[in-house]
Amino acid sequence: MNSMPRHRFNWRTFLPPGIRNIVLACTFVYLMQTVLGIFGGPAASFRFIEWFGLVPRAVTHGLRLWQPFTYLFLHGGLWHLLINMLVLWMFGADLERAWGTRRFYTYYFLTGVGAGLIDVVVKTILDPHGVGTFLLGTKISSWTPTIGASGAIFGVLLATAMIFPDRQVWLIPFPVTIPMRMYVVVMGGIEFFSTLGASGDNVSHVCHLGGMLVGYFYLRRGSYLFGVRNRYSERRRRNLRRRFDVYQARHRDDPPSNPSKWTN
Repeated sequence: MNSMPRHRFNWRTFLPPGIRNIVLACTFVYLMQTVLGIFGGPAASFRFIEWFGLVPRAVTHGLRLWQPFTYLFLHGGLWHLLINMLVLWMFGADLERAWGTRRFYTYYFLTGVGAGLIDVVVKTILDPHGVGTFLLGTKISSWTPTIGASGAIFGVLLATAMIFPDRQVWLIPFPVTIPMRMYVVVMGGIEFFSTLGASGDNVSHVCHLGGMLVGYFYLRRGSYLFGVRNRYSERRRRNLRRRFDVYQARHRDDPPSNPSKWTN
């Protein structure tokens, strides 16, 4: 009697190694935050966030240069962690399969750290002395920590839209799908107007936009460099052509340099 073939579930295909490791690292750090909150109280938990979250004033004046990297692993609650990791898996899995794990890591941390640095620059400009400033009724302080992987995840969203622009996205809970490119344009617009509105929702929209901006320039860097190179080559070709035409015009009536070498 022939037995039916067994199909094993491939976790590597379902959850690529890069995303798996990021999810495990963020989950581990969240458990550390939770344990600190339980045994050390709110003060210990806040101290942990203050030390490893992204505090612009601490980066620029306290030289905590690790914060633009470490803030990516901290989250403000279970739902914050779950939603970020779910979105990372939904839109990043195919990207990692297309690029490979190493390139995916490079892009993820480049956009995440870049988003953090943009957040530091913007908040330092708005609140250079660390005393807090009001913008459209919302207080902005360079002492306020930013945590979460959202900056890098918005970079992943942008990359997915550029690599798979026509992939359909289901707008939960509505039974409607739109192309990935349109979805990211809408998300970027929401983040942009949320930044202008300064709605006070405790979300770092600047960080989200920063991740998309860094991701865009990183992915388009080749086209910009090729454009510069092509313009330089074209300008040089025109200059050489002009010099050759001038030389030809000046020596058009000159006799040949060595007539004895002419042949029929």
